[in-house]
Amino acid sequence: MLVTIERDGPVAVVTMNRPEAMNALSRGLRAELAAAMEAVNADPEVRAVVLTGAGTRAFTAGLDLKELGVEGLGAANASEPLANPVKAIEICAKPVIGAINGVAITGGFEVALACDILIASENARFADTHARVGIMPGWGLSQKLSRLIGISRAKELSLSGNFLDADTACAWGLVNRVVPADELLNAAKKLAADIATADPGMVQAYKALIDEGFALPFGEGMALEHAKSSAANSQVNKDEVEARRRAVMERGRAQNS
Repeated sequence: MLVTIERDGPVAVVTMNRPEAMNALSRGLRAELAAAMEAVNADPEVRAVVLTGAGTRAFTAGLDLKELGVEGLGAANASEPLANPVKAIEICAKPVIGAINGVAITGGFEVALACDILIASENARFADTHARVGIMPGWGLSQKLSRLIGISRAKELSLSGNFLDADTACAWGLVNRVVPADELLNAAKKLAADIATADPGMVQAYKALIDEGFALPFGEGMALEHAKSSAANSQVNKDEVEARRRAVMERGRAQNS
């Protein structure tokens, strides 16, 4: 299988499984990734997802250029999830944590940016080589990266094609944290399990609100929050909120003990 799914309670670990090809995004792998993301999204027992690559060399090296040489570059601008792995990830309403175990290059960088949260191993490196190989990005990299790390840093990466190491990626705000390679998957699964303890409907609605607002100018995002908040909070039961507040405080005390 080119993509595997492993369940650990409410957490699903989705693994791109072509380690011999640095998990390059062949047509087959992209189709299986779309199917896997649809499956975990539809599974009511799954509350959070970890996406990673098999092996230690690569998260994914991007589109399979050997395959593209035969089929052409249409996949670089594909909009349907079967061919566009970014769209495949975006169809998942549940939080997706990218566990970046090695290089994430060009299209692979775009796949990483489709995740909601990134945790990197010390071996992770990121590179946008679109300019060097002569292909314009079509899966969102030119717009997402500048919004995440600032326009000047994004231009530095994208126009040079240089690799960015894990520690610098963390300092620039691209990844949430860097962990030793042998701790990566456990760290990502632990965070996913923490997320899974919250109400799944609330988590999914909050994720959607953040994503929708992030795509808008600030004022429109604030108006969106007000509208969504007014509608949702009018249905809240104060006793349920108080019970959840007490549970949050208990959890905080347990974490600090």
